[in-house]
This record gives sequence, C-alpha cells and structure tokens, in this order.
Amino acid sequence: MTVPDHRIWIIAATGRGTEGNLCSLPKRLLVDAPHSDQDWYANLLWFSGRKCVLLTHAGTLFAVFVPDVGVTDLRPLGGFVVPTIEAAVRSEGLSVDIFGSLDPDGVDVAKTANRSVLGCMNDLALHCEYAIEDTGGLDLLDVDQLNRGLRRTILRPLGGTYPVEAAGGQR
Repeated sequence: MTVPDHRIWIIAATGRGTEGNLCSLPKRLLVDAPHSDQDWYANLLWFSGRKCVLLTHAGTLFAVFVPDVGVTDLRPLGGFVVPTIEAAVRSEGLSVDIFGSLDPDGVDVAKTANRSVLGCMNDLALHCEYAIEDTGGLDLLDVDQLNRGLRRTILRPLGGTYPVEAAGGQR
C-alpha cells in the first residue's frame, strides 16, 4: 500500500463538547501508517445537540471549525474535508496549495497518531465552546470570526507562533 503525502486522520477525542464517537462518519477501514506533520486531523464535536467538525493541520495547528454538519455532508468524506480546508486557506489570503495538493479521493481514516495534536484540538474545542456560549448559541455565532481567532491562538507546540503564521500567513 502506498502512503499518501497528506492524510486526513479522523479521530474521536474526549473532552468538553465531544461525544468521542464516530457514528456519523462513513464506515471505512482504518489505515495503519506513520504520521507526518503534513497530516490533517478531524474531530467530531457536539454543541447544543448539533454536530460540528474541527479540522487541524498537524504541523501548523491551522484549524477550521464547521458547525451544523450532517451525515450526508460527510459522505464522501474527502468531498467535505478538502473544499472546507481550501476555503479556510483562501479566507486567510494564503495560496490554496500552502499545504500541498489535497486530493478528495485520498482521504483515509486512521487512529490518532499524534497526542500533541489531540491535546491542542481539545484546547481549540474549548475555545469553540466558550465562543458559542458567549454569543448565545450556534445560531448567533460568527463562524468566520471564531476561525480567525482559532488561527491566532498561541498553542504550546508552536512556541510563540500563531498557527496562521506557521502556515505562512499574517497575524
């Protein structure tokens, strides 16, 4: 089996706002391959009884929060994940290929390979939860503002660098 340069790892984290299960995700075989800083992680979160997805790039911790995700949105998984990442990258004024060429057909599902990324995603999920509570719920949330904030949150593995800077953008 050849290992793609970029893998989307689907993980189930535990923590506030998460259910820790992947019942809504497509049933696929888990691949077993070494992780890379070019991998993307996805976490299914539940806020206000609604499914949301948090995507995070392993090397830069560049994050994308997507509220109100339905089961049909996730099928095919690559058809959801890749355009979502590309739209987020464009929203920051970055080149869509900043993370390399992402192939919707090359999305694999695997177990968590990097506990540091998982920990950062749990922190980012808390930021999402607090933002949702502060605005009065998902319906009132400014998702673009939240995503901009997530990408400008200092996370320990990056030292004093913001995720958007690590990805090549501006604060």
